[in-house]
Amino acid sequence: MDDLALAAAAAAVVLLAVPAPVPAASVAAPHMCEGGAVDSRGRSSVDGGEIAWDDESKFDDARKHAIKVWTAGTLKQVKIKPDGATSYADLEWRDTSRTGTEWDNVYGKWDPNSGTDILWMNRAYLDDRKALGKDEHRRRVAAHELGHALGFCHKAYGYGQYPSVMWAEYDLIEGKRINGPTSDDIKAYHALWG
Repeated sequence: MDDLALAAAAAAVVLLAVPAPVPAASVAAPHMCEGGAVDSRGRSSVDGGEIAWDDESKFDDARKHAIKVWTAGTLKQVKIKPDGATSYADLEWRDTSRTGTEWDNVYGKWDPNSGTDILWMNRAYLDDRKALGKDEHRRRVAAHELGHALGFCHKAYGYGQYPSVMWAEYDLIEGKRINGPTSDDIKAYHALWG
């Protein structure tokens, strides 16, 4: 065997012994959504890298908390700011007080529209002296719904091993004392928004 063939054979053995690198996308992949849904830029209130909001809700503390936790640390790719004289609102915070079939145990709701999307806070559950009439509950609901406005779907519970403010069941979020994006939510944010 000549030297060139021997060198090629040795290189092949070395290459076969080295494991293939794990692609970065799979390392940072967001946790699975319920029902086959996916996180989506197209199904969000984000317009041109920002959400300009208008406020028609009495729950200012909850709104401020939600914006704070979704723009903290490394979560800077989407700007969330009040709308101004030269901009249109992408998202309007509003209150409702409903308990009918569609609103049974629905504490908040992100409602996408062809114009301004609406983030509903349900006073039937969130007002003082109601079932969830404390700031800690209102803040969790607002953070969850703003997550939808950012394009995030309901995350699969997965036996609780992937805590998420985007779980569909409020009792699970409350039980884990989740008040904002978890490390899994932050991974999902960066996978969607960079």
